[in-house]
Amino acid sequence: MIFIGILALLFGLFMFFLRPNLAETDEFEGELRVRKKAPPFLLMFSKRISLAISTLGLIFILLPYMFFWAEPGYQYFLVYPTGNTDVVMNQGIKFRGFAKVISWQKYIDVKVVDSGESSKEIEGAMKPIPIRFIDQVTAEVRLSGRFQLPTVPEDFIALAIKYRSMENLVQNTLIPTVREQAINTGYMYAAQDYISGEAQSFRQTLDEQLKDGAYAVIKIENRDTVYNDAIQEVDARTIKEIRTRYTVEKVIENGFPKRIPHELTENNIIVSQVIVDDVVLEPTFKKRLEAQRDESAKRQIEQQKVETAKAAQTRIIAEGERDKAQERVTQEKEQVKQLIAIETKLKQERTNKELAAIALETERLKAQQRKVTADAKAYENAKLVSAGLTPQEKAEWEYKTSVGVATELAKLKFPQTMIIADDKKGGTPLESLIGAAMAKQLTQGQKK
Repeated sequence: MIFIGILALLFGLFMFFLRPNLAETDEFEGELRVRKKAPPFLLMFSKRISLAISTLGLIFILLPYMFFWAEPGYQYFLVYPTGNTDVVMNQGIKFRGFAKVISWQKYIDVKVVDSGESSKEIEGAMKPIPIRFIDQVTAEVRLSGRFQLPTVPEDFIALAIKYRSMENLVQNTLIPTVREQAINTGYMYAAQDYISGEAQSFRQTLDEQLKDGAYAVIKIENRDTVYNDAIQEVDARTIKEIRTRYTVEKVIENGFPKRIPHELTENNIIVSQVIVDDVVLEPTFKKRLEAQRDESAKRQIEQQKVETAKAAQTRIIAEGERDKAQERVTQEKEQVKQLIAIETKLKQERTNKELAAIALETERLKAQQRKVTADAKAYENAKLVSAGLTPQEKAEWEYKTSVGVATELAKLKFPQTMIIADDKKGGTPLESLIGAAMAKQLTQGQKK
């Protein structure tokens, strides 16, 4: 646009000052003379048109210094000719007023890039970060991070004045701070702990140190005694070596970990993302891990054998105890049965004894009753005999006697057919019997 404006300005001035002067001749003669000396296209531009073209070219030249286009994903630092400063945080057409505009990316990417890997879209490409764990194991950390510039205008102005360019910020602050905090984080962990499940804690600690400042830590020394033979008795064991290991603990103040500010926190740079891509341990430690793994596998196999033998021993003991308990229960059941039978027999004998005593007492009472009754009857008979019967008792006695006789006579059965032989008629006994039989049959026939 500036180039077009310059061309328009020069062309307008050229046409305004170099157009043929017609003031000395009349218009008609002058026109005839101009047509003979000037090219035809020059006759199309008058002074007014030339001035308008020059003004338009000047506007085109000044327009980029008055306004500018703010692209998305950038924020701008403006320095006016008067020395005042301002910032533009959002996109669109913005007024600049002849100010110098310095563009800054809102988000800056920093990443560990290997040789041969493309880094065109990465503002801060760096090499793998060498770290040393607290157990003296070295490693290389590959990570990537995204950082956001301050969103508060005052903080951004201070940052822009301090670092002057984004490249200076990336190379002199972001990359060194990331490397420093990665090294500090490695110092807080042991490599053995890292591979044993502390990898997530390592990543989280690195993220926290970049966002809120480094942790203030203290180093603690621990000594472990290693004996020659752990199978021997405690009193007979000898010390093989004393191993020294170190642990790192955070310094606590007022219930919170103490933080040490760094360049990111001091300049209010926002850590948007931190990703630990990989932690490559040294080869010697890997070989040591493989040896420990093999040894651990053998130890586990032996421990499993021991546990299996212990389990078999425990099973045998448990089965023996079970059999003993079962036999004990069986014997106790038999004893209980015998005891119950004896107790039942004793109860029966005791019951029979009690019943016999009751029966004896009953018979004794009955005998006494019979004796008393007999004595009373004898006494009564004696009294009656000695005293004699009264008329009423005698009448009652005769009455009972006659009633008894009549009852006995009623029970007697007499023959219903009687045959009387008459000696005078001269009848024989046989005839009498025959006649009696016929009479009896006749009588039975009449009854039917």
